[in-house]
Amino acid sequence: MDHAFHVTDTSTSWTPRSWRDRPAAQQPDWPDEGAYEAVLKQMSTLPPLVFAGEARALTEHLADVANGEAFLLQAGDCAESFDAFGADAIRDKLKVILQMAVVLTYSSGVPTVKVGRIAGQFAKPRSSPTETVGDVVLPSFRGHMVNDIAPNDDARVPDPNRLLQAYHQSSATLNLLRAFTKGGYADLQQVHTWNQQFVASSNEGRRYERLADEIDRALRFMKACGVNTHSQPALHEVDFFTSHEALILGYEEAMTRRDSLTGDWYDTSAHMIWIGERTRQIDGAHVAFFAGIKNPIGCKVGPTATADEVLALCERLNPERIPGRLTLITRMGAEKVEAGLPPLLAAVRDSGHPVVWACDPMHGNTFSAPDGHKTRHLNDVLAEIAGFFAAHKAEGTWPGGVHVELTGDDVTECLGGAEEILDTDLGSRYETMCDPRLNGRQSLDLAFEVSELLRG
Repeated sequence: MDHAFHVTDTSTSWTPRSWRDRPAAQQPDWPDEGAYEAVLKQMSTLPPLVFAGEARALTEHLADVANGEAFLLQAGDCAESFDAFGADAIRDKLKVILQMAVVLTYSSGVPTVKVGRIAGQFAKPRSSPTETVGDVVLPSFRGHMVNDIAPNDDARVPDPNRLLQAYHQSSATLNLLRAFTKGGYADLQQVHTWNQQFVASSNEGRRYERLADEIDRALRFMKACGVNTHSQPALHEVDFFTSHEALILGYEEAMTRRDSLTGDWYDTSAHMIWIGERTRQIDGAHVAFFAGIKNPIGCKVGPTATADEVLALCERLNPERIPGRLTLITRMGAEKVEAGLPPLLAAVRDSGHPVVWACDPMHGNTFSAPDGHKTRHLNDVLAEIAGFFAAHKAEGTWPGGVHVELTGDDVTECLGGAEEILDTDLGSRYETMCDPRLNGRQSLDLAFEVSELLRG
């Protein structure tokens, strides 16, 4: 086995293929290895989706989060779809994230770093290689980057050409996101008008009316002082970054390029990528791959993680202790977060590692409803976030952000919220390909609840 990964400086020994020397969890069993390698070779010649300078800018923004001077909002689809792809869906998802960001920025008094789970979130880890659909046992659906969700054997065969389709859809999505975020759609006045509409039409609107009125007064004050949102780039445009779980390592390898300015390797599939809870083995292929790229990176941390494991990941993934380089995304579950998180916070704090701490309140709170739909209750999601804040307050550390699965569509996948989705409502618009997502109204509910925690 190649032991080069155990040295601190990976710049000379690491290559985008180095992960292949390690055991790689959650990888598809490609039926034709030659066809798979041919697709990767073709992908390696395609233009990058993002640029090294953009990834460095995100690292700088996340350094502010690590220092307690900004807040991270990372949000988007559980899994993007080849079938439900269109400008309206992208716009509506972005709209909700921008609405949430305005509420969070005003409440915290610090900038909100906006990172979408978008333009690359096409692969999903699975707890079992097979699943039962009706009476039929099939290979598991692993996301549209790998196979199709249709319940038959042919659809579930991994097809490497899907990697190319994921690339091209990501490129089109990024093109539209850049147009929206730099072309006036994200103007602060416009986004605030959307929030006023939400408050006016919400059953619990009065809870949020005070905050909306405060933002309104601030905008009127700026206007009276001659500050026009249309003429101020900081108020008319936003920086919006992309991220996904880098699960299929061949895809990430093919998208990794050497930066001409610095000579460093960057994964150009997204500004930020993360390692999942199921693939964070310290000597595994995912950690080996992530150790060599210079992007800002994340790592999910579940309730079984020990302080020693987390510290080992910090040393392995950020040995130079670069602020903003590493985000630890905790997913404990509402009942476990207040007991399980503080020992990890204390260990990392005492080690001096400058990490961003973000809360994923979704994945630890999933259960099956009586009708069999996989769901989450918004109350449990909010309870985990409250526990996350409480743990940070106890340890004197900064609750750096939230990481949520949401959609701009009016789906009925998660229970609760101001509009009170019930068990009996789940089947009416349950559209996710994998995990249940918050709809637009529930996402705004969450943002206002988090804003109260930030103000408190």
